[in-house]
Amino acid sequence: MCGITGFWDPSLQHDSEYLETIVKKMSTEIIHRGPDDHGTWVDEQCGLALGFRRLAILDLTPTGRQPMTSMDGRFVIVFNGEIYNFETLRQELVNLGHAFRGRSDTEVMLAAFDQWGIAAAVKRLNGMFAFALWDSRERQLYLVRDRIGVKPLYYGWLNGVFAFGSELKTLRAHPAFQSEIDRDALTLLLRHNYIMAPRSIYKGISKLKQGCILQVNFADRSTRLTPYWSALEVAEYGYSHPFEGDAEEAADQLEALLRESVRLRMIADVPLGAFLSGGVDSSTIVAMMQSQSANPVKTFSIGFWEETYDEAQHAKAVAKHLGTDHTELYVTPKEAMDVIPCLPSLYDEPYSDSSQIPTFLVAQLARQHVTVSLSGDGGDELFAGYPRYTFSKTLWRWMGWLPHDARRALAWLLGLPSVEQWRGVLRTLEPVLPPGLRQTLVADKIHKLRSVMACKDGQGVYKRLISHWMEPEEIVIGGHEPATLVNDPAQWPKIDDFVPWMMALDLVSYLPDDILVKVDRASMGVSLEARVPLLDDHRVVEFAWRLPLSMKVRHGQSKWLLRQVLYRYVPQALIERPKMGFGVPIDHWLRGPLRDWAEALLDETRLQQEGYFKAELIREAWSNYLAGRGNWHYHLWDILMFQAWLDSLR
Repeated sequence: MCGITGFWDPSLQHDSEYLETIVKKMSTEIIHRGPDDHGTWVDEQCGLALGFRRLAILDLTPTGRQPMTSMDGRFVIVFNGEIYNFETLRQELVNLGHAFRGRSDTEVMLAAFDQWGIAAAVKRLNGMFAFALWDSRERQLYLVRDRIGVKPLYYGWLNGVFAFGSELKTLRAHPAFQSEIDRDALTLLLRHNYIMAPRSIYKGISKLKQGCILQVNFADRSTRLTPYWSALEVAEYGYSHPFEGDAEEAADQLEALLRESVRLRMIADVPLGAFLSGGVDSSTIVAMMQSQSANPVKTFSIGFWEETYDEAQHAKAVAKHLGTDHTELYVTPKEAMDVIPCLPSLYDEPYSDSSQIPTFLVAQLARQHVTVSLSGDGGDELFAGYPRYTFSKTLWRWMGWLPHDARRALAWLLGLPSVEQWRGVLRTLEPVLPPGLRQTLVADKIHKLRSVMACKDGQGVYKRLISHWMEPEEIVIGGHEPATLVNDPAQWPKIDDFVPWMMALDLVSYLPDDILVKVDRASMGVSLEARVPLLDDHRVVEFAWRLPLSMKVRHGQSKWLLRQVLYRYVPQALIERPKMGFGVPIDHWLRGPLRDWAEALLDETRLQQEGYFKAELIREAWSNYLAGRGNWHYHLWDILMFQAWLDSLR
């Protein structure tokens, strides 16, 4: 796992020393992604420079160093990621007459491009990757990103210079960079708590979309974006061509696929472990690991003293049953809040999913013991794990038949008590309430129910459930929300069942642009490689989408088939419990120990001077939140993360 960067200056006015100096400066910005080694490659005749930072995982010898040149000198690559089927590809290439100097997956990729061509070779790769490939014969630069979007890659033109990098900070380090904030992208942050690809926070700088190849032609300075794999098409195809066997056959096939995916991701020349929350996804991955390991697998979890947010006890029970070498750390509120000043640099552009904090903490814990950690991310999107899937469908079945005005009236009635008042009512009734309602979070869910009841259709329900600010254009001065997969019907998946439709949208938006961003930045911020067996093996994704919804949700239980596989390794009693989010009590912190910090960032004079937000609307939300009128903490966290990021640039 590594960090990559580079640029092409077509002015051809710079010598090799200048090119190397600049690209070294760019790569130094991401030393956390690769503290073990670094390298540069320049072509003075073309004005091209490639930079690399290495986190050594496989082939720790000098033969694994990058930038790497192919045997015939045609190709040069800088590559971030892991190709898990490289040994199979290597043997196939040896049989075709190729020779190898070392045993790295990077060298296998170069031979594959030479043998099969770039697009055909990329389709053979099983893994997570973002790379830049220079074809010296054709004078073409290729940027390529993996199918799901596990690894990041930014690119854009900087005053006539084409630049790219694993993180935005590499581009900011180039002397041609000019920072102009994209106010339209800022509206996306306020709606989603992340900026959806292909946009970034800067005008003219894009995220390479997952499953795509960007070709840069040096002759005419043109670019061409070509998809080689489409998650949306996989979802549509799987939905229309469902698996025809019974549940036992499906479980057998899923188990075989997962075992193989996990086995390949346990190959490393450095210590390896896994994140373990005790939930279905991470427990499945750890169970597969332990069943294929002669030694106890190292597992890691963090706990919080606030019971509502603590899953460590469940992880400990699963670890004990499986026999892993388990490490847990209980985090105090202060230790968690101490992460907040690091977030702007860590995430590099405004990003406000508050689970970024515990994700960083568990990555930091794991890095003290291992260099690679497997993660269970992806189970919710592939196996219908999010409560909003069943909630939306059930709600619309119960309420959709009512006239719109009637639903709006009911929503108004539910909104009369504030969140704090609902919490007080629930605390009073706690002795007579069912266990599932004896949680303060239920009050939040009541207000969420109120917010979606007035929607006109099912698509509106989904949009409301995934939105923070419902009208971000009213908040961002000069901002206009661009067309996205969420708000543009022309881009919607061709799926007529509401739940798979929502899952498909999450697969191509929320998953790569929120969940995988969170995991990548948190893990690489501490020089830890995170591997995701449920996602970066495309065979698992393709099979999961062929499973009918009845094998994912059954008797009101989500991830049904995945659970059946897990129960072959772990007793059901250790897993069955209400789903918990991997979060922190932002609500309590902003009213308590973070209040002064937030007040300074939300100062009305400051907001007016900076000119990005309508200060009066932000201040109104802040006042209502402090008074307990409305559930505003996530909305405000969007603003605060942008403000903190803006501060970090000064």
